[in-house]
Amino acid sequence: MSDTLITVVAILLAAVLMFIFPLLSISERGDDISQLSVLTATTEFVDNSRSVGKITMDNYDKLINTIYATGNSYDVELEVKVLDENIGKKSAWTQGTVIGENVYYSVYTSQIVESLERDGVYIMKEGDIFSATVKNTNKTLSQTIRSVFYSISGSDIYSIKANHSGLVTANGSY
Repeated sequence: MSDTLITVVAILLAAVLMFIFPLLSISERGDDISQLSVLTATTEFVDNSRSVGKITMDNYDKLINTIYATGNSYDVELEVKVLDENIGKKSAWTQGTVIGENVYYSVYTSQIVESLERDGVYIMKEGDIFSATVKNTNKTLSQTIRSVFYSISGSDIYSIKANHSGLVTANGSY
């Protein structure tokens, strides 16, 4: 009886080592490739938008198509911190570019996408800060396998995330 039990355990262990761990390794490489693709697309989108001073519907669609080509679903968050150059009437400063006196207000994804759908473009100006964050919303194969072996659970766990931001260097125009 003891020899049979050892044989069954050895077969199960061999099956795990021969099939499950290589599958986990290959699925993690797939996530790495998706991560690189999403990071590259996000960086190109933000840098292109910053350099011309506007977010266009074509560039936004290109970002969405590129990241969804990885086979995952994503949450895309955009934010423009708009430089408010009107620092107030009671201020003693004569210019709005004094360090420490600049005030920013934020415009978020829903407002930006609404402007893109309406006008086809969202205009930014020099000095604004543009950022984009992309993270997957579905559970990838490697996440599923890891959750079985490592008991990782929760819906807020993502394995593919990219964010990029920077200062707008040009005034956009229609």
